[in-house]
Amino acid sequence: MKISEKNITRKESITVELFHAKTKDRFNLKLITPEWGFDRKIIDQNLHRPGLALAGFVDLFSYNRIQVFGNTEMSYLDKLSKDERIIALERIFQFDVPCFIITDKNKPHEEMLTLAKKYGVSIFCTKDSTTKLVYLLTDLLDDHFAPQLVMHGSFVDVYGMGMLFIGKSGIGKSEVALDLVERGHRLVADDVVILTKKGEGILMGSGTELAKHFMEVRGIGIIDVKSMFGVRAIRYQKRLEVVIELEFWDDKSEYTRTGLDNSTVNLMGVDILYIKLPIVPGKNITVISEVIALNYLLKHYGYDAAKVFQDNLTDKIKSKTKNKDLDRMVDYFEHDFE
Repeated sequence: MKISEKNITRKESITVELFHAKTKDRFNLKLITPEWGFDRKIIDQNLHRPGLALAGFVDLFSYNRIQVFGNTEMSYLDKLSKDERIIALERIFQFDVPCFIITDKNKPHEEMLTLAKKYGVSIFCTKDSTTKLVYLLTDLLDDHFAPQLVMHGSFVDVYGMGMLFIGKSGIGKSEVALDLVERGHRLVADDVVILTKKGEGILMGSGTELAKHFMEVRGIGIIDVKSMFGVRAIRYQKRLEVVIELEFWDDKSEYTRTGLDNSTVNLMGVDILYIKLPIVPGKNITVISEVIALNYLLKHYGYDAAKVFQDNLTDKIKSKTKNKDLDRMVDYFEHDFE
């Protein structure tokens, strides 16, 4: 299975206005200026502390990032005279800075507020420490700028493992997901699944805000899984760990028989376990899906049934070679009086 890079989207920027809306309640960021520069763009998810720029070195000044003034920057400004403070601050304000954040309950100097009005840039304050703020905002901005991939399928949490069912339209992805929910597992998303890359090797899957936990079952229509099965039957996001492609049995296709060789699919640079599952009449895909999840968990904890079987077979062959007179697979049957 191949995924085109054209299907991957990346957000290029976020406005200061949207940043304010996302953070004012969640992180208690207080806007201390009028809504100046709310149309300015934040194009970098990293934050910057402008200590060197305040001191006069602006050759490598990352002005396109949110500028964070912590105790170090504010203490440095406190030791400057009013004229020196204006020069130091204007050296930064003359750049197209998205906005400023002052941490650790520090108060802005009058010169900073004057320059903010002159250049039309917003200033925020927070009681949190610089370390805490950087941690929180970095996670938020990383999520916003993270690459996303939209896939058609059904995403279910089975025994704590994120399983994405894909395949041709009408093959039964939603029905498998519904059956798993009825057996006590949890639906993450149906039909439209949004995958977000978090970190180097983690893909998080979720549904859209519109679809949420609604599901289309052909012949019935739209159902609400949360209302029908309760809040325990859903979850809003889950890490993707295996992709299962459902397809009608094809004599020309090759399907794994031993499980010794695991196939993977690359999604946004992350290799995900890939299983091609053939469908034939009478085959219980739901139970097989549970077995896939349990087998995956066993491998995660160090037990690989395929390798154990292979080792046992190898040992048996060696044993037969050494003891050629042994022609019975079982040495002794106990009495059975049932």
